[in-house]
This record gives sequence, C-alpha cells and structure tokens, in this order.
Amino acid sequence: MRKLTLFLFLLTTTILSAQQYDIVLEGGRVMDPETALDAVRNVGIRDGKIARISAKPLAARRVIHAAGLVVAPGFIDLHQHGQESDSQRVKAFDGVTTALEMEIGVPDVTQFLKTKEGHSLIHYGTTASHVAARALVFGAPLNPVVIDPHAGIPEILPKSGPATNQPASSGQIEKIQQRLRDELDAGALGVGMGIQYTPGATRLEIIDMFRVAAERKLPVYTHIRSFGRLEPGSAIESVEEVIGAAAITGAPLHIVHINSTCLLDSLACLSLVEGARARGLDVTTEAYPYIAGMTAVNSALFNPGWREKLGIDYSNLVLPDTGEHLTKERFEELHNSSAQQSVLVFANTQETVDAVIPNPLIMIASDGALGHPRNAGTYSRVLAQYVREKKTLTLMEALRKMTLMPAQVLERSTPAGRHKGRLQEGADADVAIFDPQTITDHSTFEKPMEPSVGVHYLLVGGTMLIDEGKIVPDVYPGRALLGPGKIGKFR
Repeated sequence: MRKLTLFLFLLTTTILSAQQYDIVLEGGRVMDPETALDAVRNVGIRDGKIARISAKPLAARRVIHAAGLVVAPGFIDLHQHGQESDSQRVKAFDGVTTALEMEIGVPDVTQFLKTKEGHSLIHYGTTASHVAARALVFGAPLNPVVIDPHAGIPEILPKSGPATNQPASSGQIEKIQQRLRDELDAGALGVGMGIQYTPGATRLEIIDMFRVAAERKLPVYTHIRSFGRLEPGSAIESVEEVIGAAAITGAPLHIVHINSTCLLDSLACLSLVEGARARGLDVTTEAYPYIAGMTAVNSALFNPGWREKLGIDYSNLVLPDTGEHLTKERFEELHNSSAQQSVLVFANTQETVDAVIPNPLIMIASDGALGHPRNAGTYSRVLAQYVREKKTLTLMEALRKMTLMPAQVLERSTPAGRHKGRLQEGADADVAIFDPQTITDHSTFEKPMEPSVGVHYLLVGGTMLIDEGKIVPDVYPGRALLGPGKIGKFR
C-alpha cells in the first residue's frame, strides 16, 4: 500500500511538473495578427517558447496578471542603426524585441556579431554592406570598430569622395561582389545598399549587387538613389530602378523608409510597389511616423543639388545635439569635415506621413539612432496617434505592421523569422504586454531619448526584460539572427 501511495504521489508530481510553465500571462487580451486571434486567454511560456494558449487556468512558477493589457508579439524593427545599450533600452520600452541593421549593414559582419554576443538586451542581426564593400575596394575602408561607444554605430557611411562618387570598373565590381559573398557567409541576412550614399555606382553595378543576393535567394534592403521630383533623378525614377533590378535578377526587394525618400510623392511611389507586387514581384517597404529624417551631413547625400531636389534650404538642417539650424557657412564646414556629424533633415509634411502610415503596404520601422525621437518612440507613437487618436488604423492592423509583416520579410533570410511576429503555440516567447489606453511616445526632437510609457512587461526569448514597467538589470537575452551562410542551407 505504501508503494502504491508513493507511486501515485510521484505520478501526480510528474504530471503537475509537466503542466507547469516558467511564466503564465493570465487574462490578457491576446492578439495574433496571423490567425486574427483577439480574445482573453492565458499564455504559458516554457523554455523560451510559447507552449500553450488556453482559456483555462495554467500553472506556473510566476503568474503575471494581464487583465486590461494587450498581449502581443514583440515588435520587430528591420531598420535600427543604434545598437548600443542606451538605444536598446529605449527600444525595449517601445515594445521592440528584435532590432536589425538592415538598411546599410555594418563594415564587418563577423566583428559585429562577436561584439554583440552575450551583451544584447534584444535580438540583433545585419545585412552585408554594399557601401562598406565599395569603400574597401576603393581603398578607403570604413572603421568596423565603434568609435564612440555611446553612439553604438560603427562608421557605416563614408565621407563624400572618390569611394562614393566615382564609377567602379568591372574588376572593382567583381571584388565588391566577392566581399558581399564573404559577408553573407559570415551570417548576414541579405545585402544592404544605400544607393544615395554611393551615387557613382552605375545602374549595372546595382544590378550586379542584386545578382549576389539572388544567388543566395536573399533580399536586398535599399535606400533608393535619390529623392524629390526633379527629373532626371527623381524619387519615382529611383524606385523604378530598384524594382527593375529585382525583376531582372529575381532578388526579393525591401525599400527602406519610403516616406523619407519619396516625400511628397510617397503615395505615387507606393503605387509602383503595389503594381510590382500585383505582377508577382517580391517587393516590400516601410515607413516611420516623423516628418524629419536624419543622416550624416558629410555624406554624398548632400552632394551639390540637394537643396533643389529636396526643396529646402540650409535652415531646414538642424544639429540634433544642440538644436542649431545650419547656415550655408556652417553646412560647408561640416560637409567638408572628415568627422561624422548627424543632422536632422526637415523635408516632409505631416499630411504625407499621415497618409503613408495607414497604407496596407507599409510596415513600421524606425531608422533609429541617437539624436532622433524615432529611436525611442516609433512604435508607441503609431499606437497612440494612429490607433487611439486618429483612428486610421485598428489595433490589429497596427500590430500586423509591427510584427507579422516584418517577420514575413525575415523569413526570406532565416528560419528564425518563422517563429517571430506571432502569438501562437510554438512561436518564440518574444512578447510585449502593454496598456492600449496609455501607451505613448515621450521622445521629442529636443529630448530624443525619453522612453515611451505603457509597456508593462517585455519578454525576449522567454526572459523578462521589462518587469512592471522597469528594466530588469543584468540580463542580456538578445540573440543573433543569422543568415543561411552561417547556419547552413534551409528550406
């Protein structure tokens, strides 16, 4: 009898242990954009995965009472330059669990991944940089080391000069291509291109870079060649160029911040993307909810003619750290300097941004870096302004733009993308738990690093990073997302 009692006790303990989860999110409004689930549920998390979603009570070592809160997939930012802890901290308060450097890429993928390993609050990854490969081949290599640890960004953009403005020979193009292949082998998630920052690159060179991505069946993430309405060289022509390169080579294409480069012609540019997709091309795009951009003032973007193209003057350029509006003399001093200096570019209108963000083709991405409020406030701003105030997006539509749509782009690069951007059993436990009535951005152009409010809890790979509205100290759950060159071929 004693043996039977002991057996039943052990059996019961085993069953209870099997049913117990590391964390249970209890009674929250669970929202999954892929399945359209929108219901009060309990979510059981075990070993970094969402193990159970149930209307019935679940047992756990820790139960978080989420009544009145939204339980959603963690937000995925495909366009994040700032990779240091200060930027990652404000990204977390904005609900972001994955932030990737995909627009330009980094000068050295291996070094980037090694530096980040074990020291990242949220998930990270990068593309192979055409800009850096070109600079290397032209004999002006970018510094892969973070010069200013506070900024968290290596030298991703070269100063305007021969490496940006001169056409490459056929031999140089072959060397650039090989550098990109090496970087893809190191784990890059695609090819990153800043065509406006390398205006000397011919149309054929661009197509040849797309061919490298197509060889690996990986996407090209690109900042298009030009902005404005002046022909030749308009934003429309620039969108046509990259859609044509995608059609010719078969490489998937992601056009970054279409609102920032197409400006007043953003809706016309979106119609080109829509037309390409309707004819079977894999073309996607993104936007951020601010009227100003930010970039390096000594880059080739500010080669002669920029004022005419943008329809702005020197005074529309503002230094983010001091608020100084530039004059002609001050601009020329900074543009001719070898030192990097970011500058805010006020060239868009609120009406254009308000028309772009709700467009169903648009996913949300921040283009975040120190000095601009988009680094800290992009996602909360969308939820506060476009869902709660303007009501031009439903909450589910906004979540889709922040989670599922970028995850589906990532699926072109890594099997990890299939497990992100969803709130489903078997998905990664990257989860944002926020109050839909209070989530709000607090960052401004004067105070760009003010964290957003309203995210009560944030899980990264099942690890609590924000707990009751506060960052958990000394935890670094972020992991690298790697391309097939590093992890092997996948289907």
